[in-house]
Amino acid sequence: MANTKSAKKRIRQTSRRTARNRTGRSRARTYVKNARTSIESGGSDEAAKNVKVASSELDKAATKGVIHRNNAARRKSRLMKQLAAAQKKA
Repeated sequence: MANTKSAKKRIRQTSRRTARNRTGRSRARTYVKNARTSIESGGSDEAAKNVKVASSELDKAATKGVIHRNNAARRKSRLMKQLAAAQKKA
């Protein structure tokens, strides 16, 4: 357990930041999951819309520092690749 005043403050800060980051990360994951399920179900228009929303959420998370910008770019790239493959197949 922390003994110094500054260490106790750091614990408080870390817990607040962790909670904030957790919500942002969870939100991004939810939208990515929705996009993937719509791609798999074959709804082309809906899938494209969901991928756009998911990429926007990933950008927001990267901007706020919740995830690394390259992580967001990689996830967006994979989503776009899956969408393109599904549209080509359909």
